[in-house]
Amino acid sequence: MPNFITPIMYDANTESCKQMQAEEWEVLESIYPECVANDAPNGLIKLEVTVDLGAPHAVFVVNDGTIPEFSPEARTQSTETGIAVSSLPHILVQLALPPNYPSHAPPNIVSIRATYSWYNRLPELQKALLQMWNADEGVLYDWIEFIRTGAFLGQDSLDEPIQIYHPAPHLLTPLLKSHDASITSSQFAQTTYPCAICLSPHKGAACLQLSPCKHVFCRQCLHDCWGLAITEGDIARVACPDPACVKAGVEAGEEDVARVVGEGEVARWKWLKQKREVERDPRVIICPLAFCQAPVPPPPSVTDDEGGSNWARLRTCQACSYSFCSFCKRTWHGPLSNCHDDSTAALVATYHALFSSSSAEDKRELRALEQRYGKSTLQRLVAKFDEEQSNKAWFEASTMACPGCRVSVEKSAGCNHMTCAKCTQHFCYRCGSGIEAANPYKHFNTPGTACHGKLFDLIKDEDNEWQPIAGFDVL
Repeated sequence: MPNFITPIMYDANTESCKQMQAEEWEVLESIYPECVANDAPNGLIKLEVTVDLGAPHAVFVVNDGTIPEFSPEARTQSTETGIAVSSLPHILVQLALPPNYPSHAPPNIVSIRATYSWYNRLPELQKALLQMWNADEGVLYDWIEFIRTGAFLGQDSLDEPIQIYHPAPHLLTPLLKSHDASITSSQFAQTTYPCAICLSPHKGAACLQLSPCKHVFCRQCLHDCWGLAITEGDIARVACPDPACVKAGVEAGEEDVARVVGEGEVARWKWLKQKREVERDPRVIICPLAFCQAPVPPPPSVTDDEGGSNWARLRTCQACSYSFCSFCKRTWHGPLSNCHDDSTAALVATYHALFSSSSAEDKRELRALEQRYGKSTLQRLVAKFDEEQSNKAWFEASTMACPGCRVSVEKSAGCNHMTCAKCTQHFCYRCGSGIEAANPYKHFNTPGTACHGKLFDLIKDEDNEWQPIAGFDVL
């Protein structure tokens, strides 16, 4: 880079110029402490200025054609995609102040360069800087602002994309993105933010900005809130605590969770999310192997109503490759063989019949059965079978299955409009059919239907009816 050296003119104003230089330097150090440095041994001043674009701005890195292997076609393609950054790398200006600056001479620019060589019009920038000098006026502040605001990029409007010409766009683009991320992180760490949870101000280094909502909370509050929610198994509360996000039901992503809680809590959070998804989809089954327990979705090629075939029962775990029956949870026994649970039920029915019989022959068969399988084992099977039958009878008589996820719901009081707590399906408790969430009471207001006018079940409670007291008429 050529040096522009202005002849030094010694006059009576030299001392005045020296004082003006000291005042200007003091102002620059107070306003831009991160941009200015005084290299006193060499008599140089360094201006290291980052281009601040404010909000994320579209930047296109275009091939300047100086490298032969980049074809004109590649140069055209490089302008089709861009990046969004809010800052560009430093422009470093080394200069010397002559004794008669600022009265009679501009600063001497010793060198000017751009970090990563991202700007290739440095001679024009140097010329523009020198033209900004006016006699008896300090110009260093204007120089810093001229570079910091990106005015030298020559944009006609703030919304106009910035085009940067470079011989290797594929190398410069990731450097620009990395620099912008570093600057953004540094600015965030130095800024003070109020935490909406503890209502205390904290530096950004002690806070976390959630994505994609960009709300900021202190790490300690998020750690306490999310850690407790994960421990209690309520992963719906592992989300942004801002009221707008809570109302929208926006949950935190894995990257944010990993930055707040420990590895063990992250693993439990992921397991709870997986478990919730399994519970929401009744077609998903947990692998029955104790060491696996991975969710197994139904095969996409087989449906439940495929011509009466039992192939829909087949499940193959993608984690351990175990193939099993979705009904009895045992090793796959083929579509034609009955589940082992059926044989268990038959065994229990046989034991019941023999136990209730009084004939000597049945008593002998009963003893033989107990010796073969064990009396205590048979008694446990019978107790379990009887309990399951009782539960089944109670569920059929006292509950209604949700039409969405088939979970059983018992109503203790209130109207017949139900909302499933698991899948949020709206349905009628009387007939079990799904109803519209937007207009749930249409189901009960449509004449001619079985549930018309039956939003509430009117049960006459004769025990609670008012009874006249003897002699009440006299009072």
